[in-house]
Amino acid sequence: MTYDHLLSPIQLGPLTLRNRIVMGSMHTGLEDSERHRDRFTAYLAERARGGTGLIITGGYAPNKRGWLKPFGSEMSSNRHASRHRQVTDAVHDEGGAIALQVLHAGRYAYHPFSVSASKAKSPITPFKPSALSTKAVDRTATDFAKSVALAKKAGYDAVEIMGSEGYLINQFLAARTNDRTDRWGGSASNRMRFPVEIVRRTRELVGDFPILYRISLLDLVEGGQTWDETLELASRLEEAGVNVFNTGIGWHEARIPTIITQVPRGAWREQTARLKAAVRVPVCASNRINTPELAEEILAAGEADLVSMARPLLADPEFANKAAAGRADEINTCIACNQACLDHIFVNRTASCLVNPRACHETELVLGPVRTQTTLAVVGAGPAGLAAAVSAAERGVAVTLFEARSEIGGQFRLAMAVPGKEDFADTLRYYGRRLEVLGVDVRLNTRAEADALADFDDVIIATGVEPRMPAIEGIEHPKAVSYADLLNGTVTAGAKVAVIGAGGIGVDVSHFLAHVETDLDGWKAQWGVGDPSLHRGGLTEKKAREVAREVILVQRKETPIGIGLGKTSGWAHRAVLKQSGVRQISGATYDRIDDAGLHITVAGVSEVLEVDHVIVCAGQESVRELHDELLLTRSGSDSLHLIGGADLAAELDAKRAIRQGTEVAAAL
Repeated sequence: MTYDHLLSPIQLGPLTLRNRIVMGSMHTGLEDSERHRDRFTAYLAERARGGTGLIITGGYAPNKRGWLKPFGSEMSSNRHASRHRQVTDAVHDEGGAIALQVLHAGRYAYHPFSVSASKAKSPITPFKPSALSTKAVDRTATDFAKSVALAKKAGYDAVEIMGSEGYLINQFLAARTNDRTDRWGGSASNRMRFPVEIVRRTRELVGDFPILYRISLLDLVEGGQTWDETLELASRLEEAGVNVFNTGIGWHEARIPTIITQVPRGAWREQTARLKAAVRVPVCASNRINTPELAEEILAAGEADLVSMARPLLADPEFANKAAAGRADEINTCIACNQACLDHIFVNRTASCLVNPRACHETELVLGPVRTQTTLAVVGAGPAGLAAAVSAAERGVAVTLFEARSEIGGQFRLAMAVPGKEDFADTLRYYGRRLEVLGVDVRLNTRAEADALADFDDVIIATGVEPRMPAIEGIEHPKAVSYADLLNGTVTAGAKVAVIGAGGIGVDVSHFLAHVETDLDGWKAQWGVGDPSLHRGGLTEKKAREVAREVILVQRKETPIGIGLGKTSGWAHRAVLKQSGVRQISGATYDRIDDAGLHITVAGVSEVLEVDHVIVCAGQESVRELHDELLLTRSGSDSLHLIGGADLAAELDAKRAIRQGTEVAAAL
């Protein structure tokens, strides 16, 4: 497939972009400290080298009150601007263009001196903001403009003003967070004054410098904006001097998922198309667009002029170059899991990527060519083994990959059977293609024996895990089924099912069991996403989910079910359980399994769950017999490596497995 629209240049004021691919803003944590400047530079330069048209940085506050966290990223002085020359020069040296995002956190700030339009506290931060005085609002608007001027001085090619996701500008626009009675509040028109003044003052200060504005198309919160208000805002911003509208969907506090893996690809393109039809300047589509095929489709349909892909450029910095070279099948596709990017940022860790652990660690995790020719055997083609084999082969190592099954993938092949995790199949497509291109000797249906590994210089054991069957009376009963046999299709569950174990696998299996396939409109109805021209903020009543069967999820722990799931996605997975009518039982003792079903005791009260099947999701056990044998027979234990689930059979952790496989390969 060719990508004629996606790869064509576009003019943004005085700036010409080499293609329509935008790396959307994503805070990584590297922005917040001068000691990370070299890492930050390398991270962005690699994306520019990969062909990205425009890179947008993580958010920089226009003043200290706007910090995301104490001593966070800021652009408010000549000293700040001078430090950015290293970054902008590096991107320009690679032929790229770069924009600074100016973001005021408002009540989303994680510090005690936060400010907002009003005193209303955010549900996602512990600090209650102060309400900005009338004069302070005026000063803040000017601070935004000064910050843009400093970005221009620092060598940036453009700037993006963050007016979406529930940050300060959004807080002024929505009645839910703006109860002011001065000129900055009250009517919808007055609430729009703040962003319009920011853009107007910015344009006066920086001349024809390109200004992008991230506009919220759907707030997805009560008291959000109507579509008419959004269009009026867009018109006024366009008149004030905006060159491009980038689109945002949902506030961070919204209880509707907008970017995680269970959100259908391209779910929000309709809203982008509606905005494009109403404005004269270019519009950039965003959120859950992760392939060049989908991006090209959106552009070819006239629904947008550019496409913003933040996490996809974390996953593969060569995204643009691979698409241009006819190598789209080699793109390491973002699976929208959030596990190493947003989940890290929201607990104050540096962002990375589950499928690309080098992201934000380019200066530390280096895959340079090997000094001497060496041979490597990798045993096991799950995520850890695949990462090790591909990373080693990219360094020039001669790799042989042994896999006992007929297909690569390991536990990932089970995960991609879960509704909403279909994107995981793209990771296996990527690894399969890279193995082929790199000439790795892949031996499927081959169980490696110790003798066959004797002649390899290094051996990596990535034999993974097998489901653990707990010591419950009757665990051998035909009703007791492992999660693996369910997800791989060996067993089809009956009409009423109990699930033992409520970790990530138990939650996924419960979703799998209850799920009934629906289209995009059905998905939106289930979550209560409505037409913003009819429903304020695009929020409406949720439609009850159809369910395939009755599911009971049981755990021994007394903690709430799903509490250990990812910070930015766990709430949505827990919501799906509730919407699907999954009965949840904590603090249970498993007494036995028999013809009647699953016998449990909770708080001293016995109960029989009369079910057709009991799906066991009670953890895993490492498969490491081959490793233990090699420890006894192989000379030079430094050449034997144990990774992934074979090393640690905790709750399935693909992030750790892929990172460990990459690190071991890098150290050969």
